[in-house]
Amino acid sequence: MLRKIIEGARRIVFFGGAGVSTASGIPDFRSQDGLYAQDFGDLTPEMMLSKSFFYLHPEAFFDFYRKYMVHPQARPNAAHRYLYQLEKRDKLRGIVTQNIDGLHKRAGNRRVYEIHGSIHENYCMDCNAPYPLSAVTEAVGLPRCPKCGGVIKPSVVLYGEPLDKYVCIGACREISNADTLIVAGTSLSVEPAASFLNYFSGKNLVVINRDPTPADSRASLLLHEDVEKVFRELEGEAGDRSLP
Repeated sequence: MLRKIIEGARRIVFFGGAGVSTASGIPDFRSQDGLYAQDFGDLTPEMMLSKSFFYLHPEAFFDFYRKYMVHPQARPNAAHRYLYQLEKRDKLRGIVTQNIDGLHKRAGNRRVYEIHGSIHENYCMDCNAPYPLSAVTEAVGLPRCPKCGGVIKPSVVLYGEPLDKYVCIGACREISNADTLIVAGTSLSVEPAASFLNYFSGKNLVVINRDPTPADSRASLLLHEDVEKVFRELEGEAGDRSLP
């Protein structure tokens, strides 16, 4: 059924969350065994990933960030690879991702809207010089700009920070123009990202998630399955597992 929907579609948009990358070795957040279920004492992950915590306790922020949010060893899985093949065929018009791991771009996709930013984009807070992920991961203590000494901040959206206006505009535009929207690996519990689905008025809404979501009742096709498993089957049918 999913393959039939994909083959009949002309403008597909993919909306994904943490469940897309778990098969790449990146833990999710809100599942029973996810990051937010772990015990960090008096502090919650939401607190440690907040704008205020970053400014008040930058050393503790980077300790947590490096340990739990950065996974440089992760590689694209079947979902990322299959979506790249769809983009090459010009069926996939955009990926809207809540993930900050950069795996969609690593798989080769170019039409990617990273609404929560990316660990691979970092900048000096004083002189705005750009830096790769290694500037953060290889630093001892606070990562500092060698040009001016300013703190290097990851370009990820922290709690208490707004989403990038232009990324959101682009993402909502693609969703509103889609005839097929595939929502996968997300509980749709994080706003304002979850509200982006309200822009969809196309023919087919596909929801792929192990647990129920608020969009289930609207879905043309509902699959309560592991995301990577679904796309591994599609990838096997397509017969192409190559990466650029």
